[in-house]
Amino acid sequence: MELPMRIRFHILAVIHARYKKASKGEKGKILDELVATTGYNRKYAAWLLAHWGTEVSTVIDGNPTLFVVGKRRIKKRGGRPRIYDQAFIDTLTRLWYLFDCLCSTRFVAFLRSLIDLFCDLGEVGITKELSMQLRTVSSATVDRLLAGERKKLRGKGTSLTHPGSLLKRQIPIRTFADWDEVVPGFVEVDLVGHDGGSAFGSFLCTLTMTDVCSGWTETVGVLNKAQKHVFQGLQYARERFPVPLLGLDTDNGSEFLNNHLVRYCEQEHITFTRSRPYRKNDNCFVEEKNNSVVRRSVGYARFESEEALLSLNALYTNLRLLGNFFLPSAKLTEKLRDGSKLYRKYDTPLAPYQRLMSSDKVPVKSKEALTVLYKSLNPVNLANAIHEQQDKLAKFAVRFQTPCRAVRPRSFHIHPGLLSRSLSSRF
Repeated sequence: MELPMRIRFHILAVIHARYKKASKGEKGKILDELVATTGYNRKYAAWLLAHWGTEVSTVIDGNPTLFVVGKRRIKKRGGRPRIYDQAFIDTLTRLWYLFDCLCSTRFVAFLRSLIDLFCDLGEVGITKELSMQLRTVSSATVDRLLAGERKKLRGKGTSLTHPGSLLKRQIPIRTFADWDEVVPGFVEVDLVGHDGGSAFGSFLCTLTMTDVCSGWTETVGVLNKAQKHVFQGLQYARERFPVPLLGLDTDNGSEFLNNHLVRYCEQEHITFTRSRPYRKNDNCFVEEKNNSVVRRSVGYARFESEEALLSLNALYTNLRLLGNFFLPSAKLTEKLRDGSKLYRKYDTPLAPYQRLMSSDKVPVKSKEALTVLYKSLNPVNLANAIHEQQDKLAKFAVRFQTPCRAVRPRSFHIHPGLLSRSLSSRF
């Protein structure tokens, strides 16, 4: 069996040092061992040992070439030529940050649907060559090119839901018979707290309303979790909703399960249902928007003041237009299980506006109003306005520390003077 070239070179490197110091008779024995081990021709083996590590000249393909005996020449592989240069990567990164750091599948669908508009606006600085590359780039390539930027984005959330148990018997749990999710107008509603990691005290919240059929999402900032403020936010979101409200599904929090909201839904002929207790994924559509819309744009800081509330709702005014009219999202269509593996299939990413326009359940007047509004919007201006409003909102973030509770000390263990100084330093 022939030895691999790597092992032959290793043997020659070891024997070479001993060969140089050996006598003439010993060199012959070493040469015999090398020929028997490697299968080299004897004269070739002697030449290798004599010139090992030295630079020699030879002729390769008619050209004189210098090389070092014993140093392996590694052939350079040609590989695939680089398609996307740094200018393309910079433009791709700028657009990715400008439009909310979308996942690659949504981002590619977004670029292909709006690349003509970007070229006409001329505000992004896209040349003809870049526009052709943006049309043909795949989602996998976008993931690879933006991998370094994605590592910078992380975060966690907290739950602020407190059960409202008195009305659970009156408000039914949502079933397939209650809702027709193919018809726009059946929404999921949830509340996101901007507490900065501490649920102590009063802080701003965001009411999120998501249409299950189209993904249309309305976000409204409220002063706190009081039923009055949550109900006002719900009414405001309903006024801005593009289709009539048919169904309302919430979690089991007391801010939703109250007599006032139950009577309102009965008067307005709105189907009011709730999720199962402690089953967060029952409201999976609105929970996903809590992360992709609210947390992604507002973050996890704490906001308390009315000035912060005004700034938050000013941000949501532009965010709803950009997200609902231009940013596409994919919907899960099928799950396939093969043993322990789970395969998910999604439809083509579309913006909520596109899903509403393609639905035959939406009134013609609503479609006409949406079309007029869509033609008046500029996604680049909306994105820039959102970033400016985010900077303004960040100035209202507060750092909250939970107050220490006074502990009654045992006077016979602590000197009164030390006790007074301790309490004064604490409070």
